[in-house]
Amino acid sequence: MTPATAPAPLLGALTDRDYSTNSANALIHLYRAEVGKMTAYRQRLDMTTNWSVVTTAGLASFALGDPNNSHATFLFAMGMNYFFLRLEARRFRTFEVAHHRVRIMERFFYPAMLGDRVDAGWHQLLLAELAKPRSPMTRADALGWRLNRNYLWIYAAVLIAWFAKLDMSMPKGWVLEFPAAFALADIGNFPGWLVFLGVAVFYSFLISLAVRAARTYPLEEG
Repeated sequence: MTPATAPAPLLGALTDRDYSTNSANALIHLYRAEVGKMTAYRQRLDMTTNWSVVTTAGLASFALGDPNNSHATFLFAMGMNYFFLRLEARRFRTFEVAHHRVRIMERFFYPAMLGDRVDAGWHQLLLAELAKPRSPMTRADALGWRLNRNYLWIYAAVLIAWFAKLDMSMPKGWVLEFPAAFALADIGNFPGWLVFLGVAVFYSFLISLAVRAARTYPLEEG
């Protein structure tokens, strides 16, 4: 009986035999460096979220601890959380640069080293990422991702606490009537209706960012 013949090699495919020792070691060290960068930025992302939670808790305790403290404290908390969100989104985009490179090597280099056949052109993809580092995620997508993962819950808590603060400023038994109730949000010469409008527009902007964000990570489709 004639032994089964081995399948013909695919044109333009790579296996572990195509890598020299120096090339393989260089790619392995690059992989380790990018994984280390991912780990560092993963910790930075957690740190920024912790800053947001601690700042929100501190400002809420201050505002709710004394009836004389202004409800504007919660508006300040909304602004601070947006600052943290922007900072975290920027870190997330940097994290994604390393994540993208790691996924390229995991999808092409290591399968080839384990004997699988992969597209020989994958090196150009990695070289392009190294020559001109760029995040595969836009700023808007990064903001949306971090909102969906963490900050929408924080913003929901701030909004509820703000409403509670406005309610606490009124005596027991008061009846909520509009448009007179808008006066609860007055800040100096700024009318309450304008404050409510600003908060509504800001939260609508946040929700639109969360809804429009990409649903999947790059290189994870299919």
